[in-house]
Amino acid sequence: MKFLVLTDLHQKKSCIDWINKVIADYKPEFTIFLGDVTDFGTGEEAAEIINMIDSDVYAIPGNCDPLDLPDKIMSAAHDLHGKSAEIDGYHFAGLGGSNITIFGTPFELDEETIYNKLKPISKKGMILVTHAPAFGTFDHIPSGASVGSPAIKKIADEYKPILALSGHIHEDRGAKMINGTLFCNPGPAKEGYCGIVTIENGKPDVKLIGPLD
Repeated sequence: MKFLVLTDLHQKKSCIDWINKVIADYKPEFTIFLGDVTDFGTGEEAAEIINMIDSDVYAIPGNCDPLDLPDKIMSAAHDLHGKSAEIDGYHFAGLGGSNITIFGTPFELDEETIYNKLKPISKKGMILVTHAPAFGTFDHIPSGASVGSPAIKKIADEYKPILALSGHIHEDRGAKMINGTLFCNPGPAKEGYCGIVTIENGKPDVKLIGPLD
């Protein structure tokens, strides 16, 4: 299985041609969009952007997306917010929005809600798809502080996903294996970053792409 992972486009439509070139070059089977499709835009604008991507798309909202994004994108993408999907024999569990920030952005959830929404859709060995990162992993802001979600970390500790994908923190891009889980933040698409994930025999690998490769 091979798929493209995108996050944090923040409504920068000028990057769509580059995204479609990556799709043409790498030929992923589908795309996972980890949210912040818009920059405080509307659900209709999010659907318009996703429709411009030359791929089958599974999407969750980011904290800068509107609360109605999951409903409004259903004509353009598969909604993974608070939902699971079986794709090529792998279990994907998704949750958009972020944990509480100091900025009061539109799509924020408290830790109890994050945990309670993820737990019923989680399975051992899943692929975890969230906008916010797990606490302590690809969640460092320039000051060095960790601002990720303890609830997402708890889910990862309990269910041991083979792969945990997140965005949200533009400054902390990368991929790292921790306790049997490959954690990855592909970096913000608005700056020309993305990732290509391949999974063979249950073993994931990520090629980080950018800027504007």
